[in-house]
Amino acid sequence: MKKIIVPIDFSEHSEFALEAAASLAQKFGSELIVLHMLELSNAIISSANDTLSQEAVFYLKLAEQKFDTFLDKPYLKDIKVTPIVKHFKVWSEVNDIAIEHDANLIVMGSQGASGFKEVLIGSNTQKVVRHANIPVLVIKHNPILLDFENAVFASDFEEEAVKPYLKAKETFDALGTNMHLVYVNSPDGNFRSSSEIDKKIAAFLRIAEGGLDNLKDVNVVSDYSVEKGILNFANVIGADVIAVATHGRKGLSHFFDGSVSEDIANHSTLPVMTFKI
Repeated sequence: MKKIIVPIDFSEHSEFALEAAASLAQKFGSELIVLHMLELSNAIISSANDTLSQEAVFYLKLAEQKFDTFLDKPYLKDIKVTPIVKHFKVWSEVNDIAIEHDANLIVMGSQGASGFKEVLIGSNTQKVVRHANIPVLVIKHNPILLDFENAVFASDFEEEAVKPYLKAKETFDALGTNMHLVYVNSPDGNFRSSSEIDKKIAAFLRIAEGGLDNLKDVNVVSDYSVEKGILNFANVIGADVIAVATHGRKGLSHFFDGSVSEDIANHSTLPVMTFKI
């Protein structure tokens, strides 16, 4: 894990993310790329001669000054930190920064969203989760201890989930984390019989692992919804982090179909790590 991106807005929750990322950086010797996006309008960004306007330059310099205070933290000692200020307007562009710097992980803070705000606007964290091609770790609280002893990896065990499963396994093996697999059988997730579930999980493991040695590690639970099943199972086993695969749905597909991964990232009190399908 050579590079970790931490998008910040200088809020308390982005500081939680920064501290969590610093903990991982200490463990892996990673560089932290701390990113602040101004989200300026085109009118402010460009002047008549297509250069940054004086107002845009003012906001850029102000953000750079805030970095000096925000990054003055004892837990960043001996960690390579690269601050970046961009005048992006769209949070999906965090993925462009990740590609440019060949980053391995994005760590974000989130206080969640609910009701109409969640449906019609969505949080910035949701937007990053939706577009990121690398894993995204969502932090909700002050990471007093970031020792991930137990992780829940929730899956529908379709063949397309093999790649994110293997990436999650690689990530948690590196962290020394015990990964618990869970399948939630629910009315909103195409309810299946026990034999159908067994066949689906067995077929998945044969593709992913080449055998059924890990079949005993798969937990099948029933609940009213997939989201509730994942959260309840995580609570029962005392999980430290929840991992889910995401399709990264966009536009109308996202609006009508929703995304369990984004709902989990938005509503869970535990850290959530998403892996793109």
